Amino acid sequence: MSNLHALPESLYQLGQTRFASLYEGQAEQHKIINLLSLSDFAWNCLQSQPDLKDWLLDDNELANRTVELPLNSTEINELDDSAAMAKLRLYREKYWLKVAYLDLCCANPIADSITYISALASQLIDSANQWAFAQVAKVSGMPLDNEGNAIPMLVLGMGKLGGGELNYSSDIDLIFSYPRDVATQGGRRSVEAQVFYTKVAQKLIMALNQTTVNGQVFRVDMRLRPFGESGPLVMSFHAMEDYYQEQGREWERYAMLKGRLIGTENLYWKEFYELLRPFVYRRYIDFSVIESLRKMKQMIAQEVRRKRLTNNIKLGAGGIREVEFVVQALQMVRGGREANLQTQSLLIALKELVNNQVMSSKEADVLTQNYLDLRKIEQYLQIFADKQTQTLPDDELNQQRLCYLLNKDDFKQCLTSIEQTMAQVHGEFEQVIGFESETADPCESEYISAWEMTDVSLMCEPNLDWQAALEDFKARLTKAKIGSRGRDILDKLMPLLLKQLTVTKASSDAFTMICQVLNKIISRTAYLELLYENPGALNQLVALCCHSKWIGEHISRYPILLDELIDPQVLYKPTPLSAYKDEIRQYFLRIEHGDLELQMEALRQFKQTHQLRIAAADATGVLSVMKVSDHLTALAEAIVEQAVNIAWHACVERFGQPANTTEQEKGFAVIAYGKTGGFEVGYDSDLDLVFVHNHDGSSYTDGDKSIDSRQFYLKLARRLMHLFNTRTASGILYELDTRLRPEGASGLLAINLESYYHYQQTQAWTWEHQALVRSRMIYGQDSLSERFAQIRKDVLCQPRDNEKLKTDVVEMREKMRAHLAKGDDELFDLKQDRGGITDIEFITQYLVLNNAVQYPELTTWSDNVRILADAARLGCITVQMQQELVAAYIAYRSRYHVMSLNQQGRCAPRAELTQHIDLVSQAWQQVF
Repeated sequence: MSNLHALPESLYQLGQTRFASLYEGQAEQHKIINLLSLSDFAWNCLQSQPDLKDWLLDDNELANRTVELPLNSTEINELDDSAAMAKLRLYREKYWLKVAYLDLCCANPIADSITYISALASQLIDSANQWAFAQVAKVSGMPLDNEGNAIPMLVLGMGKLGGGELNYSSDIDLIFSYPRDVATQGGRRSVEAQVFYTKVAQKLIMALNQTTVNGQVFRVDMRLRPFGESGPLVMSFHAMEDYYQEQGREWERYAMLKGRLIGTENLYWKEFYELLRPFVYRRYIDFSVIESLRKMKQMIAQEVRRKRLTNNIKLGAGGIREVEFVVQALQMVRGGREANLQTQSLLIALKELVNNQVMSSKEADVLTQNYLDLRKIEQYLQIFADKQTQTLPDDELNQQRLCYLLNKDDFKQCLTSIEQTMAQVHGEFEQVIGFESETADPCESEYISAWEMTDVSLMCEPNLDWQAALEDFKARLTKAKIGSRGRDILDKLMPLLLKQLTVTKASSDAFTMICQVLNKIISRTAYLELLYENPGALNQLVALCCHSKWIGEHISRYPILLDELIDPQVLYKPTPLSAYKDEIRQYFLRIEHGDLELQMEALRQFKQTHQLRIAAADATGVLSVMKVSDHLTALAEAIVEQAVNIAWHACVERFGQPANTTEQEKGFAVIAYGKTGGFEVGYDSDLDLVFVHNHDGSSYTDGDKSIDSRQFYLKLARRLMHLFNTRTASGILYELDTRLRPEGASGLLAINLESYYHYQQTQAWTWEHQALVRSRMIYGQDSLSERFAQIRKDVLCQPRDNEKLKTDVVEMREKMRAHLAKGDDELFDLKQDRGGITDIEFITQYLVLNNAVQYPELTTWSDNVRILADAARLGCITVQMQQELVAAYIAYRSRYHVMSLNQQGRCAPRAELTQHIDLVSQAWQQVF
């Protein structure tokens, strides 16, 4: 049979010109001229293999549907990569040329053409699989069964390939699997099955997908495999069964319905189909698939709109995809009960639906004819240039070609005819599938699509910087222990998260941080449900991670904090400064008194919870930087007090109490230095502490295991160190640094307060007195607190040689700067560079040590801001200098604080802080 009507003149001239250039001097052959005029692909093929002309004109060959082997058994075993790939590509070119000739010049029925091209493709894939297996086996040996037979890799063809309805220029969707986890035998060295079959899969993909001088056999798409792009390239039967039973989703059921094993049937095929059948086909009539398919179609419709796809005969309303949806929906609904519907072929399924009286023969005939008409048009469009397209042409040449093939006078008639066909299809689709009304957010399904396809570009307002983080998150999911319930929740949660991230215009860092949080909770379905069922909690998580990287890290380390996100009124309202100690006491009333492990966890959770509340208020501007430090300091003090109480009870229970002590007056105190002493605790600050007591070695505890009091307080201090520094499931409490105690690291961990005083008077260095300026007692009975205040005042008010003091302070500062400063010409180290925070602190300490002998009021406070205010009031510095130093100090701390929240270190652009740097440097010169 042939297309009998004449070509338009311009097309015929194109064909003539091409024929003459290929076959100069030969008599014109009209069918070949037609072929050359209608297909650029055919023109390219005959340029490379002109002898195929006579093969095409052989009527016996045109009627032949026998599928020849691309590679014989010898070639499968002996051909190297380049030779094998060349043979596969020339085979594909030859037989695709034949199909083009059949369709364009012989009016071949489209049902025959797609069946034939599917058989040819299957043979190409099977030959490539056999060749890849043989090549890998040469090096690694091969897995063998108990009878010594090779265990093959199974190749599952999906989509139209699986259905035996492949289009002309389709890519191919494949899934690889192997039957048994058996190591190889007979190679240079044995390898595990997973390694062997992965190598086979990689070589198979290369054989088909790689572009060479002879082109490409197929574009190979592996994204339909379990876990998508992030999943293993090949999986065992057992692993695949586990995946689909526990994690398979509705769209995967839909896709797997088309799955067909490629090649010659072997003893493993039945087993493979049996393990997949329960996933694809439910034993009951399953109407839930209708809803799933409706949503999938909405996603496709929105994708068509997003990409502005017009005149698309596959994805548009009434296109090829809608026919597939109708048939496959009915198959999935009833296929579990009606086995004759369990077929990969759409055309066979339509016939069986009529046989089962699910569809009338008239409806089936209309769908069949319209489907074949659309497939024929698709075939023409792709044969023109061997391109995968379903969009009607907008160029004059291809419009003219299509008009000729459809026997229409002009392109407008083509469009009218196609629109009528698609309208009929869409009517059937709406009857079976139906449509929900548009959601309030037209992008809703695009977030679902972005998650399902791991492609953020599918969203309304895509942030392409998120793509890497999304891919990484999906990759990690493959290794996570997550059940079907957890995966269902995650599939519902992630589109909501993508939407919220879009609304807040989150950065890629924030997206990565939230993925990090999710990675920590992925196997704990309750937390996933918390975020899904509480949109407010999800919104707070996004908002806080956008505000602060530190908060995101904090939540990811301690997922229990997600509970705190449920109630924003509590979250953004930190505990009053005076209430932390009372709140922790109330908190510990619920904790078993003797359960040390539980107490340690409770201390950490209390800290983490309240740090999160402070950080939330901080990140949203509810608290200033000074107030944040006040809260973090008050929190640390409350925790220290509670930890002392826990340690005290543990030691008393074992050794009894020291003489003249009670629960309220333990004879033990904690002196805070540095940031804790100066009310400047940060989120990740360690605590500089010194432990003191008021007992000597002549008194003993009153327990059965009595020890002298000094030993008791040493054990108490060690117990405190254990409570703080031990790493539990919730991390450490605080890093405790006790090196500021007398004699430093070699000194006693807990020292008598009078011995402490003697050391300060007789042995302490200038830098130790500087440290004393920023010290205060944060725990201890009134008598100890008052005595320490007096000791501190006495030491700080000692007369000092001004020049020696200056020298000591300046030398220590230069030494610190040389070892610790990280700035350069562009970046300014807020803490250690010249003109930075430490310069201000040293100026403050010097002012106290130099002037307290005359003005004891300078010892009243331990924080820099109030000391500087007193120094100006007392005339030690000018009010202007005080204002400039305080302004710089607050500016530096604010900047340092923000950078800490975002984990950006402590170096800021020098140019942004020039004025403060210069003023602090000038003050340094004036003071020293």
